[in-house]
Amino acid sequence: MKFIRIVLKVLPFTYMSFIWLLSSKPADAYIEFRVYDGFIKESLHLVEFGILYGLFVLYFLVDGKLTMKTSIFSAIVASMWGLIDEIHQSFVPYRSADVIDLVKDVIGVIVGFIIVHFSYIKRKNRLGAWMDRLAFTVNKERKQF
Repeated sequence: MKFIRIVLKVLPFTYMSFIWLLSSKPADAYIEFRVYDGFIKESLHLVEFGILYGLFVLYFLVDGKLTMKTSIFSAIVASMWGLIDEIHQSFVPYRSADVIDLVKDVIGVIVGFIIVHFSYIKRKNRLGAWMDRLAFTVNKERKQF
């Protein structure tokens, strides 16, 4: 479980680096969808930053420190990374910065925040119970040392 804890602590920052790397290249540098290319890539903003928020949630969860404050902090950090990503893209050839993209980034974070809030903070469904078990399992292993 120590390995899982370390992975979950490093994952948000690794993912942020991955976002930076993807933003450093032209939009079609890695993958191009034959049909609906623009639509699929534009909708990925919602997913991409929702995932980043979720990784920060796991970062705090494995230490038993996921609270409303740390959840809000995670949402702010993920949203700010969306802003930094858009600013970064404005300096990359064949890329552009767009307020609409930032709005999509933040919407993805907000959706993730709402899911975590009602699943874990208020503990209303199975996802919250799974998150509790994960936190307990990882923390139980930590306390043995």
